[in-house]
Amino acid sequence: MPRAETSPHIAPSPTAVLFGLSGCLVDFGALTRLLDGHAAEHAEATPGALDSLHSLQRQHIPCAWLDELPPTLSHSLAVALPEWVKPLQHPATIQPWPAPHACWHALMALNVERLDGCVLVSGEPRLLQSGLNAGLWTIGLASCGSLCGLSPTQWQALSPQERDIKRGKATMQLFGLGVHSVIDHLGELDTCLADISLRRLKGEKP
Repeated sequence: MPRAETSPHIAPSPTAVLFGLSGCLVDFGALTRLLDGHAAEHAEATPGALDSLHSLQRQHIPCAWLDELPPTLSHSLAVALPEWVKPLQHPATIQPWPAPHACWHALMALNVERLDGCVLVSGEPRLLQSGLNAGLWTIGLASCGSLCGLSPTQWQALSPQERDIKRGKATMQLFGLGVHSVIDHLGELDTCLADISLRRLKGEKP
């Protein structure tokens, strides 16, 4: 029986995925920064966050989270996340967002050997700008980040039309920033990463 040939046109997997913490993996609406740092009530994982992390783990794709909140506060927020997801808060000596240094530092801490295929996911414009400056693929989150700035209860209390308006405004702001893709929340991440893989296969660069 002849051997089946392996197609050379297989979309590449992401090299590594960096996440924002507040307004991305946890703290829907990124409210901790605004509410005097009461982290405990905002530590719940956002929609799709845990499924996305476990999907990346199954594919052996390294991932980590970044934040600019004080370490005690960010670690209190991260209690809902699996322990194997690395927290990578850059030292005070590294330039703050939107400089690219925090993203580069995080990738070095993950022992990532190349920028090609590295992705940053966040709902925070300044962190997304940092990712763009670092040469990463970037995915903006429209509904759960700081641009909408609503708690899950407040978000659900809106009418579908009101949610669409807020989501649309946030999406326009994110695309205006220059991000490569925008999704509502992390429940849509797998599909978005697959789309970026196809774009890479076609030769597109961030």
